[in-house]
Amino acid sequence: MKEFTYVITDPVGIHARPAGVLAKLVKPLESKVVIWKGDKSAEAKKLMAVMGLGVKQNDEVKVTIEGPTEDADAATVENFFKENF
Repeated sequence: MKEFTYVITDPVGIHARPAGVLAKLVKPLESKVVIWKGDKSAEAKKLMAVMGLGVKQNDEVKVTIEGPTEDADAATVENFFKENF
């Protein structure tokens, strides 16, 4: 399992548009991608679950990636976070 933490810098946090793009990005991946905010978690491909986390600017999230292609998938997801959140 791979994981990374990220502090959200987007002024409106994780909102609908980039969360939707994230869901589309992770859907074809072989790895399971989960976003954690505190003790709450959401699978990244489930848009409404991700939105339900209520992630705001300056919140720290942990992202876990687990699966057969986790190394490449982790790099893809981490790069997406840096460019969009």
